[in-house]
Amino acid sequence: MSVSVFGVSAESMQCSYDTRGNSVPTILLLMQETLYMQSGLKAEGIFRINPENSQEEHVRDQLNRGIVPDNIDVHILAGLIKAWFRELPSGVLDGLSPEQVLQCNTEEESVELVKQLKPTESALLNWAIDLMADVVEQEESNKMNARNIAMVFAPNMTQMSDPLTALMHAVQVMNLLKTLIMKTLREREEAEAGRDSLMSSRSSNGRTDEEYESQQEMDTGCESTGPASDNDDEQPHYSTSSEDRDEVGSLSEIEECFFRQLDKNENAKNGFRKQLEGILCREQVSPGGGSTSSEDYRVPLSDRTASSCVSMDEGEDSRATNARLISAAIEDVDMLDNVVESPVPPEQLCVPN
Repeated sequence: MSVSVFGVSAESMQCSYDTRGNSVPTILLLMQETLYMQSGLKAEGIFRINPENSQEEHVRDQLNRGIVPDNIDVHILAGLIKAWFRELPSGVLDGLSPEQVLQCNTEEESVELVKQLKPTESALLNWAIDLMADVVEQEESNKMNARNIAMVFAPNMTQMSDPLTALMHAVQVMNLLKTLIMKTLREREEAEAGRDSLMSSRSSNGRTDEEYESQQEMDTGCESTGPASDNDDEQPHYSTSSEDRDEVGSLSEIEECFFRQLDKNENAKNGFRKQLEGILCREQVSPGGGSTSSEDYRVPLSDRTASSCVSMDEGEDSRATNARLISAAIEDVDMLDNVVESPVPPEQLCVPN
């Protein structure tokens, strides 16, 4: 490990991976973390305002010893990050010729151009672009847009001996950096919109993740129970739960009670019919009376009371009246047959105690 963190190549330094997979010197990650923790991204003019040299030199010495001081002025941290890039033995973008950068006019061309960088320089450029995009996301507070942050970083990404050439080249590098920053910001917005769309879709379906997984398990269980084989001639056997067995037992008891009622009704009906037939036979053979068909004397049930109250003064023979009443009673027996033969709802049946 190098005894200094400034002015040495990245390959000679201890490196770590950032959250986006870029392998960069650990000192850069420490300075970035401290800058973020102290709300440096929201400081107005961050990376543009130059701090006092005396304070910067003191912090630089501590960083060279591997110490990141507490409560560092955020502008000092930002200035030292730029100085780290500026003091590299070769600039991050020195692998690209000024002509190549000059001819790069579109986002697609910019992306293809930076692919020519070596892995170390490519990782450093990606880390710097992400850092600058983070700054732009806080533009409302720090007043630094994509062009402003690209402008202050561009002179630190290349090294040229001729000041005039370096100035002209810095303008082209600024445009390249700005294009890459805008691309990064757009991709972040698209990724965030995709996550919001996914969450909105799940909410509209009215199902939580747990409910979705539960439904998936149910579907999987149904799929695993496939149809029976064509060669299997046996009938399927179904298991009966305790609740099902209790219900079957209750139904059996209800059926037994129902059949007992039918037996009692059948016995009563037969005895009553025999009595009525005997009375009817006696009426039909009584003196002064002719044989009368029971069909001629059947009356509706609602008329029985009135029929039974008809006086003899109205000229109706008492034997005919008796025959009508007997016929109505036989009709009751026939109606009982219909009740016995028709299905009875379970709720009307007696349930044994």
